Amino acid sequence: MGAGRVIAITNQKGGVGKTTTAVNLCAGLAALKKRALLIDLDPQGNASSSSGYIHSDGATIYDILCQNTDIMKSIKDTPEGFDLIPTIGNLTAAEIKLINSTRREKTLKYVIEPCLNHYEYIVIDCPPSLNILTVNALVAANSVIIPVQCEYFALEGLAKLMRTIEQLKASINTSLAIEGLLRTMYDGRNRLSHEVSEQILEHFSGSVYETIVPRNVRLAEAPSHGMSALRYDQFCQGAIAYLALAAEVAKKTGAVHEF
Repeated sequence: MGAGRVIAITNQKGGVGKTTTAVNLCAGLAALKKRALLIDLDPQGNASSSSGYIHSDGATIYDILCQNTDIMKSIKDTPEGFDLIPTIGNLTAAEIKLINSTRREKTLKYVIEPCLNHYEYIVIDCPPSLNILTVNALVAANSVIIPVQCEYFALEGLAKLMRTIEQLKASINTSLAIEGLLRTMYDGRNRLSHEVSEQILEHFSGSVYETIVPRNVRLAEAPSHGMSALRYDQFCQGAIAYLALAAEVAKKTGAVHEF
């Protein structure tokens, strides 16, 4: 197996489906028989709980970033079929430590290196802000997926994120690419959703996934049960959409199983 592809899921605007995308993309990749690792880099820890992780005394991403804990010994398996490096509330303290570190932007890049030959995909759920944790994710990543909700103000803040990506590409991570923009929370009955979807296509032609994630009750319910949508209800529209997204992602980087 060659080096795994590292994908950061980011958008500093909250409530766009970032964590939902990270968890369900990994579940979709696992369903396609891809080896996937999810790194929860958001202090809220929602990706961890949504993956069925129950807090224990084991190591978290904080220990790996700040205490030199062996990352390979910190990986948790999940009922979803992908592996997880979880977080708990203490990750906020990592921001302070990283800011004072000599390799502050590259810490995550260095610590995940042992994982690269063990996984085809390493997906990072970023915080909903452009802080030092997000910068670490962007420096470690090969590419970025940006969830954008099909609602009013959808494009707000995207220009700043794009500038940050370009700055990092020019200075630290020259190979960083936009994997794609993902339209989320689409309501086919709503004219505004359609208009915003078209606006996203117009502004970012060629960088937008064909897959559109709809508003879906079962997709919204799944995290409260500690599950991805694919495990909670594999036939719901949200699960079907994320399986299609996983197929799109896999097709860009290698062979994909038909479904």
